[in-house]
Amino acid sequence: MQALDFWKVITRDKANQLESFLTMLEEDQIRFCVIDGYGVNAYVDPLVSLDLDLAVVTAQAERIESLLAAHYKVTRFPHSLNIELPDSDLRIQIQADARYGAFADYATRREILGLELPVARLEDILQGKIWALQDPDRRASKRQKDLADVARILEAYPELRARVPDDVLSRLMI
Repeated sequence: MQALDFWKVITRDKANQLESFLTMLEEDQIRFCVIDGYGVNAYVDPLVSLDLDLAVVTAQAERIESLLAAHYKVTRFPHSLNIELPDSDLRIQIQADARYGAFADYATRREILGLELPVARLEDILQGKIWALQDPDRRASKRQKDLADVARILEAYPELRARVPDDVLSRLMI
């Protein structure tokens, strides 16, 4: 089974909704990049999730909500826009925190489970994970996953250890 086919089975994307969503962003010249878990997957061995997290260039952040609402069910949360694709269990979340806006400026195209997508730099993904870990309002289970993702990054790229604050390093088992 090919990686993209596997992803589609896991997300139950029977009608190529992900590709349609990505095509719409590109046709509307929305500059975005993959962050969070699938961003980590672009640099280390992948883990599967139903969440695809994106960052959008700051200047386009307001425009994206109206664009998406014309095609999909969009729910606004304090830190994200959540998009539901019809006939798919994939959950797309667009980061609303302005700190992530510059990530797309430095993104490069990388393969994630069979798709070539713009992905944030590894240093930016690591920084996003640190921000998420230090957010006291984030669910504990999400922070545990963030900690595991930091560990995955540092195992593969130990030279990035100096970028991780001591309070985060002390929680790692590596």
